[in-house]
Amino acid sequence: MDRTLDTKAVTRRKRGKLLRWLAILLLVGGAVWYGLRLLRPSADEDTLRFATVERGEVVNTINATALVLPAFEEQLNSPVATTISQVLLTAGTEVAAGALLMRLDRDYVQLQLDGRRDQLAVKENSIGLLGLEYERDLQELTYDAEIKKLELAAARAQLADARRLQEIGGATQEEVESAELAVKISELEAKKLDNQLAYSQNSLAGRKRALQLEVGMEEKEVSQLSRRLRETEVRAPRAGVVTWVNENIGQQVTEGTALARIADLGRYKVEGSASDRYADQLAVGLPVELRTATTRLPGTVTAILPEVTDNLVRFRVELDDPSHLELRPNLRAELFVITNKVEDVLRVKNGPAFRGGRLQSVFVVDGDEAVRREIGVGMRNGDFVEVTSGLSAGDRIIISDSEELERVTAFKLDE
Repeated sequence: MDRTLDTKAVTRRKRGKLLRWLAILLLVGGAVWYGLRLLRPSADEDTLRFATVERGEVVNTINATALVLPAFEEQLNSPVATTISQVLLTAGTEVAAGALLMRLDRDYVQLQLDGRRDQLAVKENSIGLLGLEYERDLQELTYDAEIKKLELAAARAQLADARRLQEIGGATQEEVESAELAVKISELEAKKLDNQLAYSQNSLAGRKRALQLEVGMEEKEVSQLSRRLRETEVRAPRAGVVTWVNENIGQQVTEGTALARIADLGRYKVEGSASDRYADQLAVGLPVELRTATTRLPGTVTAILPEVTDNLVRFRVELDDPSHLELRPNLRAELFVITNKVEDVLRVKNGPAFRGGRLQSVFVVDGDEAVRREIGVGMRNGDFVEVTSGLSAGDRIIISDSEELERVTAFKLDE
């Protein structure tokens, strides 16, 4: 016969089953959790770069490149087509004003100078001969004019005699008219001689002035060739440093070919170049920072060149300390043009983790874990990035490139 089960026993059996199932679930959950812990991605701290959020200023900059040049550099050119015969000083040598740098072959210039001096002597001799001719012709024309005046006076006397004889019947009308004609001819010939004398005076004077001008031109040529002959000894026009010299002895050089450059290395100027996409942001007066290997030098944009070459806009910079010891000719360095600045904001060091845009996904360190977090960023430069949201002062984040962890939301940091 059936026996009624005790209610308490049934309850105990149900409770035991429930506890067993609960224990099994806990064991399975713990195993899964532990397995996930074992399978969770991790990274070695030594392979990552970290930065701590702090408060400070952030400047918005345009990245550019700088070329440091001497504030003054003079190029010495060949005065004539010749050859280099001797080089006395090399690049890097400090020179005083007037120091001899090199010698050029002077034979060709000497021949030209001698030829011009001969031509000058011929022209000067021609002026002397023209003066003698002028005096001779002038004297002959003067004598002819005086003779013609005497002939005119004689013709006028004959005319007066013919008219008196006509009055007393001793001469005919034809004789009087003939005497009048002789007077007119003499008068015209006298005027002709006067005109010829005046023309000869002006003509001879003009020819003399023309020769004098030619002599002046020859004198200038002689003076110029003499100067070029002196310049075959190439000398430093001022004190400075030889930055470059053509050391190819025997090389044929044409007139105007560069031979050497002298620079004043006491002061420097900077020429900057940036991408043309920043052209509308550049302006005269903006502050800049030139960075060398060991120092940072402030300055100001003084001019922006109008042309764009190879997608680059070029501008000139004046440094606050143009004589700094770190500056060298043709030194290339980083140049940052400061377009804006904010102070007392959250900032963090810039790194590969910041790839542009106003929203960034970064890993924030929490104990031995790094957890992905979305943050807002503002202005940035090569040093710092402004943090506008998502972080607080003292937070430690990873700023190195973490492409291999792109798909995870957190990972473990291994020491």
